[in-house]
Amino acid sequence: MRRTKADAEATRQKILSAAEQVFYEKGVSNTTLDEIAKIAGVTRGAIYWHFANKTDLFLALHDAVPLPQEDMVAREIEAEAADTLAILESAMGDWIDILATDEQRQRILTIMLRTNYDGDMSEVLTRQKELDERHNVLLELAFSRALAKGQMDASWSPASATRALHWMMLGLCTEWLLFGRRFDLTAEGREGLSRFFASVRAPTAASPAAQERT
Repeated sequence: MRRTKADAEATRQKILSAAEQVFYEKGVSNTTLDEIAKIAGVTRGAIYWHFANKTDLFLALHDAVPLPQEDMVAREIEAEAADTLAILESAMGDWIDILATDEQRQRILTIMLRTNYDGDMSEVLTRQKELDERHNVLLELAFSRALAKGQMDASWSPASATRALHWMMLGLCTEWLLFGRRFDLTAEGREGLSRFFASVRAPTAASPAAQERT
């Protein structure tokens, strides 16, 4: 019986779903392709039809968790009158909201945080570094624009603001995912973002939200 593209895609998704489940429960290094095949209800050969190896499979899961909407943010900060810092704060807040409600994203990010990236998995770490670098370039460009417009406190440099925001988001999500989700990610995450951007914003450049409160 001839397989259609739809059949092939359905099989691929079953394999990814099974891998996500077993990676989350046992960790990537402790999981075999045979275990994934059993959970997916396919043969080991079917896995190799779609993925070269376990690393390739893990990369496919990795790519299922996109960064905040980079293209949209990049377009919005181009606008001359844009409140660049408000755009960044909103984008980061939206990403936190999505993480707080998207259980699949939570599982995949947890898998990524738990994984040892030695050996074959080093390729995944390389991919993650590339994504981080691309994301940080966008952030630094945005902070540079904010500084040039007088929206940003001159005591901050675009590079230092980028690093601080990156570390804050990484630490926030890591603690929430790995240590029992013992706080309200949305409420505390957005409060933390508000405090961070208030410290970055020039004293005379109040955000629209701050202006409404006064």
